[in-house]
Amino acid sequence: MKLTLPGLFDLHVNGFAGIDYNLPDIGGEQLIQSFDAMRATGVTQCLPTIITSSREHFAACARNLVRSSDPMIAGLHMEGPYISPSDGPRGAHPLVSVTAASIEDFKHRQDAAEGKIKLVTLAPEVPGAMDLIGYLVENNVVVGIGHSAANAACIRDAVTAGATLSTHLGNGCSTQMERHANVIWPQLSHDELAACLIVDGFHLPREVVRTMVKAKGLERTILVTDAVAAAAAPPGEYSIGHVPVQLNAARKVTQIGATNLAGSALTLDDAVTRTCAWCDLSLQVVWPLASLRPAAAIGLEPTGTVTIEWDASTYALTICQTET
Repeated sequence: MKLTLPGLFDLHVNGFAGIDYNLPDIGGEQLIQSFDAMRATGVTQCLPTIITSSREHFAACARNLVRSSDPMIAGLHMEGPYISPSDGPRGAHPLVSVTAASIEDFKHRQDAAEGKIKLVTLAPEVPGAMDLIGYLVENNVVVGIGHSAANAACIRDAVTAGATLSTHLGNGCSTQMERHANVIWPQLSHDELAACLIVDGFHLPREVVRTMVKAKGLERTILVTDAVAAAAAPPGEYSIGHVPVQLNAARKVTQIGATNLAGSALTLDDAVTRTCAWCDLSLQVVWPLASLRPAAAIGLEPTGTVTIEWDASTYALTICQTET
C-alpha cells in the first residue's frame, strides 16, 4: 500500500550518519550530508541535541548548528547539564560538566544558540531547577524531565511549574530502584507529561513499551531516537562530544569502557514499524506519534511529506520519497 504522510519529527537526535552534532568543528557540508541521510528515513525536521558540556563547548556546538540553513533544524534540544550527578541517572553524560540549574547559565547558552533552544531536559531535583522551569516556560521553552532520580513530590512540583515531557521515559535512571517509589511511576501517572520512548529493543523491552503506551495513551506518547553518529552507519567507534561510544553488530550503542547505553543507532522509521509490531497497532495510528505529536509538543506542525510503501502483514516500511 502506497501512502503519503506528514514528515517525521525527531525531538532527540545527537548525531546521524557518522556526524556528531556535539563536535563544534563539523562543517556545513557534513551537516547537510547527515540531514540528507536522515531525510532518507522519512524525517523532515528534528531538534539536534547537545548533551551535558561546559558553557563554552555548548556555545561552540550551538553556533555551528544554528549557522546551518538546512530546513531540517527546527531548533535545538539542550539535554543537560542540569541533571543528576549520580551514576545511573547520569547515563553517559560527563560528570565533570554536570551542574546545578541556573537561569543565568541558561541565558548565556540561549544567546549562543540565537534563541533556538526549544527543549531543555533537566532533573527537577537539582538545585535551582524549579526556578529555571518557571523561567523556561515563561520564555516558551519546553521542559522535559530526564537523567533524574526525583521522587514523586519533586516530579509533581516540576509538573506544576510547567514541565510537559518525560525525556526517554524508562531510561536515564538507576538500573536498580524501589519497586514503587521511583522516578518512573510518577511520570506515568501525570497526564500533563507526554512520554518520549526509544523503541529500539535495547532501551525498552517490548512489554514495557506496550505498558507505557497503554498507560499514557496515544495522545501522550511520542517516539524519539536519541540517535548518535552511529545511526545509519556501520559498526565501529563514534562519539557524543567528548564521550567515546561504540556500535556493535547487533546495533547496540554503549560507552567505550563501560556497559551502559550511550544513545542509540535507531532511525525513526524503524521506531514506527517496531511500535506497530510490538503494540499491535496500525501504521495510521502510530505514524502521528513520530510526526504530529512531537511537533505539537514544542508548538509546531510537521513540515513536508513522506511517500511510503507499507505492508501491514509483515510490518515492512519503505521510504520512497521525502519532500521538505
